[in-house]
Amino acid sequence: MCTTLSPIMFTDRLVIRSYCLGDENWYYKMSLRNHAHLERYEPENPARAIKTQEDAKKMIANFVDDWQKGHHHFMGVFLKEPEQFVAQIYIGLVNRNVNEFGIGYFSDVEHEGKGYVTEAVRTVVKTLFESLHAHRIRIETDDTNLRSIRVAERCGFMKEGHIRENKKSPDGTYSGTLYYGLLRSEFQSR
Repeated sequence: MCTTLSPIMFTDRLVIRSYCLGDENWYYKMSLRNHAHLERYEPENPARAIKTQEDAKKMIANFVDDWQKGHHHFMGVFLKEPEQFVAQIYIGLVNRNVNEFGIGYFSDVEHEGKGYVTEAVRTVVKTLFESLHAHRIRIETDDTNLRSIRVAERCGFMKEGHIRENKKSPDGTYSGTLYYGLLRSEFQSR
């Protein structure tokens, strides 16, 4: 179950950790900075719901509570030097019977295109397969979100499905959802 997921992971450049009480001040500022950035592809992202410092405090408390209860996990991705937020990763148990997890992510608007999300997703995938014995992991992304699509493909995920024009963007255009999956056997063969 998710409760055994390590609250901290490292790469050469990054620290990936669960949120903790005390993160609300910078999380509030980050949420405001990314509000417009998340509007098109992540309108339901919890960071978009934050309007006040108190909202951020409640959100962080909810993240901590969800982590401790083993529900779903939101983790911050930070540069090691200097310590700075660069992305957020979501991990959720989708199907307990087959030990399937879902991963979601977004890059901070000021840190796009630097490979941080790909690096973090690879580390989370490795942890899910090796420590939690995941059978499969999936990623859902908007079919017009080229950066997200590239992350999934660079991390070895295979496109498994495409639902066309199932979302309407704030600008009135339609887009669809792509479904990617990675099986344990595929991960192990690399």
